[in-house]
Order: sequence, then structure tokens, then C-alpha cells
Amino acid sequence: MLVLTRKEGEAIRIGLDIMVRILAVKGKQVKIGIEAPGSVKILREELFESIKEENMAASSLERVKFDEAFRKLSREEAR
Repeated sequence: MLVLTRKEGEAIRIGLDIMVRILAVKGKQVKIGIEAPGSVKILREELFESIKEENMAASSLERVKFDEAFRKLSREEAR
């Protein structure tokens, strides 16, 4: 992990296409601005984790439904 110190108004570049600028510092809160191409998804970490958990839950639920349907079909074919 790269750790940098920046002051208000200063920026960090990531590659050629992404710039992170410190817009304001107020107490323990830092306001940042991110300039990036539209193809780059930018999410808050807590939102990313929430989406990841929901996707995992949905995929396991779909797997359970698929397994149940497969067992039912197999039983019906065996008759």
C-alpha cells in the first residue's frame, strides 16, 4: 500500500486517466474529488462490500433453487 500525505487543493494521479484531489479537510473528515473515465466504476468501500455480499447470497440462493429443480426433474424422469 502506498501512503501519501496531501494538503487541501493537492492531487494524486493514478495512471494517466485518474486524478484524486483533496477538496477540503474539516476535522476528521476529508472531502475528495475523483476524475476518471466513465468506464471506471467508483464505489464507496461499504457499498462495494454490500453489493458483493448480496451477489454472493443471490448466487448461493440460485444454486439451491437449481439443485432442488434438478433433483425434482431427476425423480420425475426416474418414474
